[in-house]
Amino acid sequence: MTDNGGGAGAPVRRSRLADYAEMTRLPEPPDAAPEPPEPEAAGAPGSGEPGESVGPSAEEVAARRREFAGLLEAFRDTAVLVPLRSGGWLTADFGGIRWILAFSDESALARYALARDEADLEWTYQTVLGAKLLDVAVPEAGVPCGVALDAADGAEHALLLPPVTGIVPDAFAVDHAQQGGAPR
Repeated sequence: MTDNGGGAGAPVRRSRLADYAEMTRLPEPPDAAPEPPEPEAAGAPGSGEPGESVGPSAEEVAARRREFAGLLEAFRDTAVLVPLRSGGWLTADFGGIRWILAFSDESALARYALARDEADLEWTYQTVLGAKLLDVAVPEAGVPCGVALDAADGAEHALLLPPVTGIVPDAFAVDHAQQGGAPR
C-alpha cells in the first residue's frame, strides 16, 4: 500500500499499522460538531463516476466507530482465555506485530485448535481480564503487540485490537508521537 501524499517524487510506503490505526480511531466526543463535507468536483475521487468505488458515508463511519468503542469496552471488562505455550502465553507474529491470542470461551479455543489440526493436544490456558491484556501484557511484550480475540472465527466474529492509541497505553501505541514528533 502506498500513499503519495500529494507531493512530487516517489510514493511513500505506508505501514499496515497505519491502516489499523485508521480503522480503530475512537469517536469524537458528542459535543464536537462534525464538519460538513465539502462538495466534490465532477470526476473527483468518490464522485460516483461509473466503475469507481465510493467510501462509506460519515454516518456509517461514526456508527462503526461507536460499535468498535462498545466492543472495546466489553472486551476490557471481560475475562478471556489465553492458552499457555512454552512457559508463556500463545502469541503469533504477523505484519510486524506480536498478537496475544485470546478466546472468549472454550468452544472458540476448540475451533482454533481444530483449525490448526491440534485438537488432539491438551490446551492449558489462563483466564485473564481483557483490560489486563491491553494495559499490562502489551507493554511487557517489548515489541509492538496487540490482542487477537477468537482468531479462528473469521472476520465477522474475530476481533483484532492492534497496538494503536485509544486501545493500548499511549506510550506503547505505534501511532503515538514520541519526543521529536515521529511515530514509534
